Amino acid sequence: MTSVQAAVPSAAPDPPADRDGWGRDLLLLTLALSLWFGLFLGSRSLNNPDEGRYTEIPREMAATGDYVTPRLNGVKYFEKPPLVYWLSALTFEVVGPLTGTDGVNEWTARLWGAVFALAGGLMTYAAGRALYGRATGWWAALVVSTAILYYGLSRIILLDMVVGVTIAGALLAFIVGIREPAGARRRWLFMAFYVCMALATLTKGLIGFLLPCMVAFVWLLVFNQWRALRPCYPVVGAFVLLAITAPWHVLAALRNPSVDGLVWPGYAHGLELHHAGQDPGWAWFYFVREHYLRFTTTEHGRFEPWWFFMPILVAGLFPWVVFAWQSVRQSLAGGWRERGRNLEAWFLVFWIVLIVAFFSKSQSKLITYISPVFPAAAVLIGRYLAQAWAERGARGLRGGLWVFAGLALVLAGAAVCYPLPAKQAALTPQLLPWRFFVGAVLGGGALAVGLCLRRGAVRGALIGLAVTCVVFFASANLAANLFNDRSSKSLAALLKIRLQPADAVFVVSDYAQDLPVYLGRTVSVVNYAGELLYGIEAEPEKTASRFMKFPAFFTRWREPGVSYAVVRTAGYKKLFTEQGLPFTVIAETPRYVLVVNRQP
Repeated sequence: MTSVQAAVPSAAPDPPADRDGWGRDLLLLTLALSLWFGLFLGSRSLNNPDEGRYTEIPREMAATGDYVTPRLNGVKYFEKPPLVYWLSALTFEVVGPLTGTDGVNEWTARLWGAVFALAGGLMTYAAGRALYGRATGWWAALVVSTAILYYGLSRIILLDMVVGVTIAGALLAFIVGIREPAGARRRWLFMAFYVCMALATLTKGLIGFLLPCMVAFVWLLVFNQWRALRPCYPVVGAFVLLAITAPWHVLAALRNPSVDGLVWPGYAHGLELHHAGQDPGWAWFYFVREHYLRFTTTEHGRFEPWWFFMPILVAGLFPWVVFAWQSVRQSLAGGWRERGRNLEAWFLVFWIVLIVAFFSKSQSKLITYISPVFPAAAVLIGRYLAQAWAERGARGLRGGLWVFAGLALVLAGAAVCYPLPAKQAALTPQLLPWRFFVGAVLGGGALAVGLCLRRGAVRGALIGLAVTCVVFFASANLAANLFNDRSSKSLAALLKIRLQPADAVFVVSDYAQDLPVYLGRTVSVVNYAGELLYGIEAEPEKTASRFMKFPAFFTRWREPGVSYAVVRTAGYKKLFTEQGLPFTVIAETPRYVLVVNRQP
């Protein structure tokens, strides 16, 4: 392979005025992004299943004090590592005494997604500035923070925002650090590389270090940059990575061993637990089922075609995707023959392509998996927009802005005219004002961008694009709760007023993930296992009384004492009347009904 160059040259130092602006810029950006990601954070009830699940696990950690073995509704839950659970549980424990509650609410539950989104914006600014200058840093931070998928992930309790930001942090630290000469700055950047990989591993498993190492290795190999890698402090870095990740993995394995060291005979492919009481243990479930089998088989029920992430990437970068092609073309100017001049840009492109390709190969796909690529795309687009702003226009800029105006008009028409699904038709009166408001925002934004372009005010058009999307995204938070028909919050509020410690609570033929969160206690589950199956059968002596089939539930319902049940609205009358079970309806939502066997 022909060497591109011996090593990446160190970046020229910023001029004094630019260097002095780092602190001010980071402070202003922190304040702006804190407002942006914190606004309306607690305005929606928890959505099921994900938000309920990822709030209940840390709630139980805080309640029990067990920070080693994650539990969901009282049973072992080993699908993911615990970093986000730890952060949320500690937040609940700190906020609880201050508020006189358990500290669990929508705002505290969503806090860490917003915090990491903020951190991602700051890291993208810092890397964009270090690579291409101050203006690129500002534009890159704006692009990543207002890309629709990145912003959406900051509002939802998932692990993908945290793992995406930590993987991106590792890769940004690597490409900035490798340009630095040996010294304290380079050493700290490489320590950040190892620390971010460790945090990503503690968030979502082995991809936390596999993906950054894959991207870095391929880039080093293709461009023959091995000499630039020295020094990379591998011994100290490995120690740091293991010091952060190993303790929990070791403790989890020790506290949750397999029975006689054997793998569960009926669970060889992760499909079903056939031998209650024979626990395959944390190590098998976590490493084999949740890593190897999730990637190589379709058993998790998330199979999608290989091209699944292509439209997701395009749509997820809205509105800035209209400048994506121009940005790549500018950053890779001269193509492969001039690759030695654009090594950092090639790194960002490799980053995007390799991570999308990795998850495209997986047999388990979800929209949120490609979250690590957005900071890389933001730096490329930010560089292009910085130049376009400075030159009051650049090749392809006007075309991209016209495309945005057209897309905004289409979306405005859809917001006003597109018919709601049949199950949400009843929401029409409540949604009508929001539909017209969103349509006015998008339509007005398209008109403003178009008028600015007609007058030659390219900067005004860019501002119009940004303002349109900021108002659109922020207002969407307030309307989103109307679409959350899966929440059991309203039922839990009524039930919590009536509930006594000795009363039983059942969820029948389902598991409403947010119900234990809002009640502050675990519930019994009837005729359902789902993702709880492993935990149920791993400890049958602890779970048999709370997880049951219909005959046991019918018996329990007739026993003395007050029992409440949350049942799917469809068919609940038939279930109770056919068995001759007494019931009184307390409340009903489109999805669930709350009934009691006798009035307290």
